[in-house]
Amino acid sequence: MIKVAISTLGCKVNQYESAGILEKLDKSVFSPVPFYAKADCYIINTCTVTGRTDYQSRQLIRRAIRTNPDAVIIVTGCYAQVAPEKIARIPGVTLIAGNVEKEDIPGIIQHIVKGNQQVLVKDISEAQAFSGLSPLQFPGHTRAFLKIQDGCNCYCSYCIVPYARGPSRSLPETEVLNKIEMLALSHHREIVLTGIHLGIYGQDLVPPTNLSNILEYVEKKRTVNRLRLSSLEITEITDDIIRLMREGTTLCRHLHIPLQSGDDRILTAMRRKYDSAFFKTRLEEIGQAVPDIAIGIDVMVGFPGEREEEFNSTLQLIEKLPVAYLHVFPYSERPGTFALGLPGKINDTVKKMRSEILRNFGRKKRMAFAEKFIGEKLEVLIENNKDKKTGYWKGFSDNYIPVIIKSSDSSLANCIVNVIPDYSQDGKLYGRIVDNE
Repeated sequence: MIKVAISTLGCKVNQYESAGILEKLDKSVFSPVPFYAKADCYIINTCTVTGRTDYQSRQLIRRAIRTNPDAVIIVTGCYAQVAPEKIARIPGVTLIAGNVEKEDIPGIIQHIVKGNQQVLVKDISEAQAFSGLSPLQFPGHTRAFLKIQDGCNCYCSYCIVPYARGPSRSLPETEVLNKIEMLALSHHREIVLTGIHLGIYGQDLVPPTNLSNILEYVEKKRTVNRLRLSSLEITEITDDIIRLMREGTTLCRHLHIPLQSGDDRILTAMRRKYDSAFFKTRLEEIGQAVPDIAIGIDVMVGFPGEREEEFNSTLQLIEKLPVAYLHVFPYSERPGTFALGLPGKINDTVKKMRSEILRNFGRKKRMAFAEKFIGEKLEVLIENNKDKKTGYWKGFSDNYIPVIIKSSDSSLANCIVNVIPDYSQDGKLYGRIVDNE
């Protein structure tokens, strides 16, 4: 057996594609092993969304080479797509495969030998086909992911993703519905629909369709217990999506929305398609329409030209918003993006300080949101693995609150149970099962 280890950086789409690579490997020839173990072949699925992820990608490549200098080293993903020449300079790399070529790895790997380096990276801007990497099993996970869209057409001034992922492509609607059914038949109680720019799903198909059509069908057919959405732009959260969250039983009451900045001047420089007033009004409408919804937002700090005044505008906006948590990250210069040439660069010390201010704010928001549900009944999907700290079962409510459950029942994994939380700690709820579904 040929031992293969894979490590993945970055988004849920990358994680999904890594799972697809492993699933397509010939099981009679290849045996998956942990990345830290000695393997015959290492696959590093890279990310390039920030300078730090570039660095982490290089670290993982070098770690694999140190672990076994004789191993075949395959590097793929977004960093491989935009900077193959940099990766090629690392001694010991066998194959560099772009995001289009990623799906060919399970076939290539059977014939590749250590020796002359190969670089298989096409122009991603010409990509038209949707990737065939589509796993049906997620070992160790109750929650399954399903990538239904890839690429992005927006070209926000700070973002390298369109250069790494290419134009928007969608999985045909009939295939989406079939895959949801197959994942449900594989005993996944929750499916997370994901994509690089999920909200424009279906616009490139003939005839065009949209995300709401998928959600309506699943709600009508009750194909799976839960559907959850990954990140959506505020301008793409339609009234139909909100109606299904409010009136349906399938779509989870949870949205993750990029804000990036609460200052209109910075939003314009970022080439975002909304202003702070629109974001605030729409978020308040969603919060009123779907009581108890968990809304998470992405916030960037240190974008060029973000003075104290602009940062305070962001703080003041977030303070008024009905959000459950924040995802905070510092601006990172990306080659080829418009923002690279903007004046008013912010130093790393200021970025770090502002990030910490927002993260503390986010922790308070998360704790306050969880505390609202003490004594309230929640439906919780129990995960396969127990909480490491307490040894108790853990899971998530449909509105994305982590819940720890005191129970000795060994058959709870992958069950949806009703829980009454008794207390909250650090944004987690601790409770007891009141009755099973």
